[in-house]
Amino acid sequence: MIGKYTAKLDDKNRMFLPSRLRADLGSCFYVTLGVNCGRRCLTVYTAQDWKTLEENYNRLPLSQRGEATSLIFINAAECLPDKQFRFSLPQYLLSYAGIGRDVVIVGRAGQAEIWDAAEFDAFERENLTPDKLLASLGAIGL
Repeated sequence: MIGKYTAKLDDKNRMFLPSRLRADLGSCFYVTLGVNCGRRCLTVYTAQDWKTLEENYNRLPLSQRGEATSLIFINAAECLPDKQFRFSLPQYLLSYAGIGRDVVIVGRAGQAEIWDAAEFDAFERENLTPDKLLASLGAIGL
C-alpha cells in the first residue's frame, strides 16, 4: 500500500475507501489504535495481517500479554465497506486519534494509516526534511 489520499467523514462517521487501496484492503479489514513518530493515528490492517497479529498474540505467554498489547485488540473495529465503498469508524477510535471531519489516509507498505488532516500536515512538516529522509532510506537499506 502506498500513497496519500484525502477524505471527509460524514455525519455517521463514514468515509470512502480510496480506490487505490480497495484491492489491497479487500472486502474486510481492521482498524485499531496506531502511533507514528509519537503522534496518534489509526492503523489499518488487511484481514490476513490481522489474523497474523491474533496468532502472534495468542502464542505469547500469558505473562507477556500486557495491557498495552491487549488495547490494540480491545479497541479494534472490523470494517466492511458497503457497495459505495464507504466504511464507518467508531467514535472511540476517532477520539483517540483526534480525527475531525478532514482525514488523510496513507499507505505504509503492508498497512495503511488514517490521520486527522491537520495532524498529518504537522507530521509531514516536522519529518519531511532531507536529513530525516536520508535516515529513513538508510533504515530500509537504501
